[in-house]
Amino acid sequence: MEKARIILIGKDVKEVENVAKQIVSVTERTGANYSGPIPLPTKKLKITTRKSPDGEGTETWERWEMRIHKRMIDVDANERSLRQIMRVQVPDGVHIEVELTR
Repeated sequence: MEKARIILIGKDVKEVENVAKQIVSVTERTGANYSGPIPLPTKKLKITTRKSPDGEGTETWERWEMRIHKRMIDVDANERSLRQIMRVQVPDGVHIEVELTR
């Protein structure tokens, strides 16, 4: 049987978790088997810059960090459940990847 692998990617962990809960509730209502949401490792993008760009003054640094959170859900790919999953409201900050596998 085919499976759909759904990967959720976003900067805000609350938004990613909310979308994952909605997908799990849809799969429970349709009766499809699922596993997840499985948290994948969080990427930390770090940037360090000098506060004074001309080099004068004290050596003070600013540190910026952006975290990218990921969740993975595997769902049995029957047509009814996938149509319901496609109707889930997704905020702008969350990116979804759907991949069909055997």
